Amino acid sequence: MKASLYSLILRLVSYGLNTGLIEKEDTIYTINQLLDLYKTDEPDDSSAELTDDSESNLEEILSGLLDYAYERKLIPENTVTYRDLFDVRIMSTMVKRPSEVIKEFWSNYNVSPVKATDYYYKFSRDTDYIRRYRVKKDLKWKTSTEYGDIDITINLSKPEKDPKAIAQAKLQKQSSYPKCLLCKENEGYAGRINHPARSNHRIIPITLDNSQWYMQYSPYVYYNEHCIVFNGEHTPMVIDSSTFRKLFDFIKMFPHYIIGSNADLPIVGGSILTHEHFQGGRYNFALNKADVEEKFSVSGYENVECGIVKWPMSVIRLTGEDTDSLIKLSEHILEKWRNYTDEDSFIFAETDGERHSTITPIVFTKNGKYVIDLVLRNNITTEEHPLGVFHPHKNLHHIKKENIGLIEVMGLAVLPSRLKNEMAMLKDAILTGKDISGIEEISKHTEWVNEFTQKYSSINEENIDEILHKEIGEVFLNVLKDAGVFKRNESGKKAFKKFIETL
Repeated sequence: MKASLYSLILRLVSYGLNTGLIEKEDTIYTINQLLDLYKTDEPDDSSAELTDDSESNLEEILSGLLDYAYERKLIPENTVTYRDLFDVRIMSTMVKRPSEVIKEFWSNYNVSPVKATDYYYKFSRDTDYIRRYRVKKDLKWKTSTEYGDIDITINLSKPEKDPKAIAQAKLQKQSSYPKCLLCKENEGYAGRINHPARSNHRIIPITLDNSQWYMQYSPYVYYNEHCIVFNGEHTPMVIDSSTFRKLFDFIKMFPHYIIGSNADLPIVGGSILTHEHFQGGRYNFALNKADVEEKFSVSGYENVECGIVKWPMSVIRLTGEDTDSLIKLSEHILEKWRNYTDEDSFIFAETDGERHSTITPIVFTKNGKYVIDLVLRNNITTEEHPLGVFHPHKNLHHIKKENIGLIEVMGLAVLPSRLKNEMAMLKDAILTGKDISGIEEISKHTEWVNEFTQKYSSINEENIDEILHKEIGEVFLNVLKDAGVFKRNESGKKAFKKFIETL
């Protein structure tokens, strides 16, 4: 039997009470807000009792409410895009104003930084800004390698846009407000067909290197407490001395987090280069756990421990207690790297006036000391490698073609959602002996499958999933090796030391 509109409203209000989004004194007010949203003058007599609904029921409650929204013509199309715009309006009836959230955050911070982020992360999930029921659908596993356990995720939490919505978005008047998905003006924004709703979104102001920044969580949380820290102004990504000072300012405020920045050049940068931002969170990546395999020292910085990290990419690790020294040495290495050319390793600082070298920096604490990992990057291209010499090469594009940004650098592969279906098709084809090269959707995997199946004496129903996971993880490891500027062979290690000697 279909639930009545009013019973669903009562269940949602119960969810708000049970999660702490609203207080009991807010009950009547919130019910009236929801009745108004549905253009209903009064409750019906279908239900009168509050319930014990919690987070596990939210998707079901919202789904019922959205069906009513479509029936009552409150949304023009029954598509994911319009439903997502409207369910944010529903949830916003239970979300506190920004000033209240900020006060509560800093009140908790005065007890401990952990309590502050615990509060804010729970709040961001309870308000459905982070759609927990979608994030749970992501496929995740770990692959053991000589560099540690690398994380693999196939992200399924971003809804695929329906063709109608895409077509309508093209017809809609172009708007520059907010300028991008990272601008502070997204807070409380109702959204439109070509820009997500953020009525349930609240951001936390923080000061980094004497400038106004904000903190929020990623709506798609690739890992635990995946946060985004962004400049209050819509200004391009940059890696400079201020970047290092900002990263250390952040980690001093939240020492239980890691924080890093995507590089500031195309190919080796992240997906958004137009708005300066960092990404962090409460997660220990494989890179953070990796050891230094060769130590070195830099004159004038004897209080800083320096070393090359055992990692498929080229990483310099600086460790110490004095953040000023860590920042100054990071600036020195950045300057040296940006102007470094090693033709034998095909590293060119610039060609035809175009700069190619930069750094992906990551800051965290370890054993009571501050650590900064400086990942050397270069975005030079050639006819053979038009997407980048230090980018996943063509033979790996069937698994990963996208840029290798900060998250991948740290050892978490964010793989495209298409792989879920392709893995299922590959599993069936391998077990039944089908010719993969003749199946259009998965023919691109043919060479890879032919190669790895030779390694196993038996592939069956019991071990096929494990084998596919392992082999995808191996491909990602090769992706990271391709992105490394100094290769993990003897000549590459020698070339890395040659650069170190210039410091």
